Amino acid sequence: MLALCDRLNLPFMAQSDVAAAQEAAGQESAYSDFLEGLLQAETAGRQVRKQNMLTRLAGFPAIKTLEEFDDSFAAGVKRSQIDELAGLAFVERNENVVLVGPSGVGKTPLAIALGDRAAQAGIKTRFTTAADLLLTLSVAHAQNPLKAVLHRAIAAYRLLIIDEISYLPMSREQAHLFFQVIAARYEKGSLIVTRNLPFGQWEATFAQDATLTAALLDRLLHHAQIVPIAGESYRLKRQRQAGMVPARKATAGG
Repeated sequence: MLALCDRLNLPFMAQSDVAAAQEAAGQESAYSDFLEGLLQAETAGRQVRKQNMLTRLAGFPAIKTLEEFDDSFAAGVKRSQIDELAGLAFVERNENVVLVGPSGVGKTPLAIALGDRAAQAGIKTRFTTAADLLLTLSVAHAQNPLKAVLHRAIAAYRLLIIDEISYLPMSREQAHLFFQVIAARYEKGSLIVTRNLPFGQWEATFAQDATLTAALLDRLLHHAQIVPIAGESYRLKRQRQAGMVPARKATAGG
C-alpha cells in the first residue's frame, strides 16, 4: 500500500493508511467508506500544503488574521465592511481595496489579514511595499527586461498588495513605472493599497504630475472599495499606556 501511494504521489493517503484501516476494522466499515476516508485525507492534506505554499510565496512580513484585527480600535471601519471584504468577492470581480488613514491605525495589518484570507482560499497573492516594488521596477527598466518583470511580479498574482505608497515621493520615472503597474492590473486583477494621505494630496507623491495622478486614480478607484481608517496610532497608544509618552489632555466637552 505504501509503495503504491509513493508511486502515485499520494503522501497523505499513505500517512492515514494505518489509522484509517484500524478505525474501519473497529467500526466494521464498508470498504468504499474506508477508501473514501483515505481520499478525503489526501484531499485535505493537499489543500493545507497548497495554503502553506501560497502563504510563503505571498511574502507577508508577518502573519495577521482577520480574527485578530481590532475593528474597535480602527475608527471608521465597520465590522460589516470587514466581513464583506473577507468574502473575497472583490477578488473575483477584479476590484481594488484602498485603505486610507494616518500611520499606525491598522492599515497594514488589515491588508495582510485580507491577503492571508486570500492565500488560504487558494488565491495567488503577493505583498510588497511601494519602495521595494519601485526598486524592482527601476532595476528592470535600466536593464531592459521590464516586460518580463511586470508579468512575473505584477500580472502573475490575482491579488497584489502594495503597502506604504506615500512614504517617499517618487521621481518622474518612478511615477510612470508605478502607473504601469496600476494600468497593467486594471480590470485584470485586484489590488490592495495602503496610503496615509487623502486623495487630494496624492499628486505630491507622483512627481507633482497632475495628469498622471488623475489617470492613475481613475484606474485605481474605478472599481474600488475605499476604506477610511481613523484613530490614534496603535504604537503611540501602547507607549502612552506604558507611561513612555505623556497622556493625552482631555478636550472640552469630552
